[in-house]
Amino acid sequence: MIDAIVSLWTAQPEWLRATVVSLAQILVITITVILCVAYMTFAERKIIGYMQRRIGPNRVGPYGLLQPFADVIKLLIKEVVVPARSNRFLFIVAPLLTLTTAFGAWAVISLWPGFAVADVDAGVLYVLALAGFGAYGIILAGWATNSKYAFLGAMRSAAQIVAYEIAMGFALVGVVMAAGSLNFGKIVAAQSGGPGSWYWLWLFPLMVVYFIAGVAETNRAPFDVAEGESEIVAGFHVEYSGIAFALFFLAEYANMILIAALSATFFLGGWLSPFEGYPVVGGIGWLAAPGLHWLVLKTCFFLFCFLWFRATFPRYRYDQIMRLGWKVFIPVTLVWLCVEAALWIFEAGPWAA
Repeated sequence: MIDAIVSLWTAQPEWLRATVVSLAQILVITITVILCVAYMTFAERKIIGYMQRRIGPNRVGPYGLLQPFADVIKLLIKEVVVPARSNRFLFIVAPLLTLTTAFGAWAVISLWPGFAVADVDAGVLYVLALAGFGAYGIILAGWATNSKYAFLGAMRSAAQIVAYEIAMGFALVGVVMAAGSLNFGKIVAAQSGGPGSWYWLWLFPLMVVYFIAGVAETNRAPFDVAEGESEIVAGFHVEYSGIAFALFFLAEYANMILIAALSATFFLGGWLSPFEGYPVVGGIGWLAAPGLHWLVLKTCFFLFCFLWFRATFPRYRYDQIMRLGWKVFIPVTLVWLCVEAALWIFEAGPWAA
């Protein structure tokens, strides 16, 4: 039976086999990200509950582990109400566009040595281009509903995203300068040599700016003024319900996981082991070996920071958020790019001979 399947597979044209393999990889990654999003909501409620001396969800399934599926079923069976005077086509397209950008970036991320669904040399540019499309989904959602509340929330959110995308872009320029490549696999490989060779050390201000700007771009607390329920009735998705609202919810958490994975890739060595180069673990091969598990652990660290921020900081005023983006983060990144250029000229840091 197995031999027959192998013979049938090898008899297929090369292009067909490559297409089937790529589709299988896309399907596996998509399902994995969706499951991670589901249990990210569960982890958020449990972790913040522990921080606030609460129990969190514990009724549905053992230890509450089936709570995400209960939430999905609830949203699926709720009616999707389309406002009578809205643009029906754009009303439906907006959440799909937001979700597509959140999942599309995973195509170029290097998950373990030598593997990416699309190992392109312009991976960083591809991610930046997709990040810009996320703002279009939010603007369309606010405009298509024909609601002043939703439109106000969309404009606030779009202005915030643009402000922090500029800072994120400048931070990535520093990473590209250090690695000398736009390819994710090569960026990770350029950080080999142990934690001292990762870019968090030499590009620490850029790492802080990139991650905090990522928190702001995903509209997470304390930058969630676009969804401030007490201010503008839930923001740009105020008219959405049921599965349409769930798509925005899914995109927000998928973007959180994406920002955490990108931060781990750019500044913490991605799939590289933190024990690389240490002779004390030389006899324990799996500790020093690179792999997906290291990327997952580093991503979980940044995801925990997302939840930690939400449980710790109060919501900022809108003028404070915009001032931080335009008057603090952008100047900091520009100054550190000049510092990095000086390190390159004098062959220090990542460019040391």
